[in-house]
Amino acid sequence: MDELISGDGSGVSRKQAALWVLPFLALGIADVILILGWGLDGLWGFMILPPILFICVLAYIAFRTGFATDRTGDVKGEADRTK
Repeated sequence: MDELISGDGSGVSRKQAALWVLPFLALGIADVILILGWGLDGLWGFMILPPILFICVLAYIAFRTGFATDRTGDVKGEADRTK
């Protein structure tokens, strides 16, 4: 896992962040294709696509900068253990 973490210690590499966001982007694009394939107006595809892209960009930024990591500082998960 150390090779996935960027050099500054916060976040992951660009490649890994893109790989984590790619399935969500693919699902969103497949959704737009499905809607257009059903014969709905093309405007529906353009109405749905911007929120999909926006969320994917936010997810990429969150993964890349380390915002989506464990914020407690407890890397080993000891806070979850009950005594």
